[in-house]
Amino acid sequence: MKYRSVIVPRRGGPDVLEVAENDLRPPRKGEARIRVLAASVSLPDVEARYGRSPFPPKLPFTPGYSVVGEIEAIGQNEISPHQVGDRVAALTVYGGYSEVVYFPVRRLIPVPAALDPAQVVPLILNYIVAYQTMHRVAKVQAGQTALIIGASGGIGTALLQLGRLAGLKLYGLASPGKHAILREYGAAPLDYKSGDFVQALRQLEPGGLDVVFDGMGGEYLGRGFSLLKRGGQWVSYANPFSRAALLRLLGNLLWLNLPHTGRKLRLYGTGQSYLDMRPFLEDWATLFSLLGEGKIQPVIAARFPILEAAQANALLESGQVTGNIVLLNQDLA
Repeated sequence: MKYRSVIVPRRGGPDVLEVAENDLRPPRKGEARIRVLAASVSLPDVEARYGRSPFPPKLPFTPGYSVVGEIEAIGQNEISPHQVGDRVAALTVYGGYSEVVYFPVRRLIPVPAALDPAQVVPLILNYIVAYQTMHRVAKVQAGQTALIIGASGGIGTALLQLGRLAGLKLYGLASPGKHAILREYGAAPLDYKSGDFVQALRQLEPGGLDVVFDGMGGEYLGRGFSLLKRGGQWVSYANPFSRAALLRLLGNLLWLNLPHTGRKLRLYGTGQSYLDMRPFLEDWATLFSLLGEGKIQPVIAARFPILEAAQANALLESGQVTGNIVLLNQDLA
């Protein structure tokens, strides 16, 4: 028996992605074999393919940061709360562009079977980042003022929805063609391409901002940190593109958190889940409830069959995407 996955055999653009066949095997002890129903397409997948990371994956590899699927088999003698047939999700980091994924049982996320896998999979990466940066890092309160840098992407639109639920006054940085969705969620749009967003915000919020959610990194921190009011927080979840960029970010972390600034730079990464899954499981359960109640609705720009991941990546890199791109099992696509 075989299954197919999408691999990166060499660094480059979406055209380097290839479909490979793999032997289907029984799961090892501690593993579950999951039939993938939906997988996310995210910026970290793209950057890993180009090798733009402090610690890029070795070639060849299969991209794919998160999946939703059904358990086909569990390793022998494994004591687990999960059963064959259960709907689960996984924060895979790599390996999601595949018809089948093998994943540690202890890190599986239970998913209500009634929810649409295509709607659930953005919650596993994009919404958990948005929810935790907002509620566990910044600990926002209703009435606070926040700026979202990169407001039209998968995490940005999640922040817009969750920010509205939290009662925040929102500003969003995005290209003009994507301003409509910011307005839809009650955010005041700002153009990052033409206009000086720092000057504009100084006029709009002379008292300063309570929090900035930064998904872009780079020059934005240096340009915009002074927009924070005293006691304000800059929360960065952007991935550094190199080890040098990582060292610069850590240097900024030390310097900007000195008492003289009166403000805080905070960094967020999902790698914390390897230390303690419990806060993540709690927050995913909250997000599943919000989805089931219709209080959040992931913006899905496009859906592709899993094996058409190259086309999905090309669309993401075009810069024309608002929200999320989802890969689906052939039967669901």
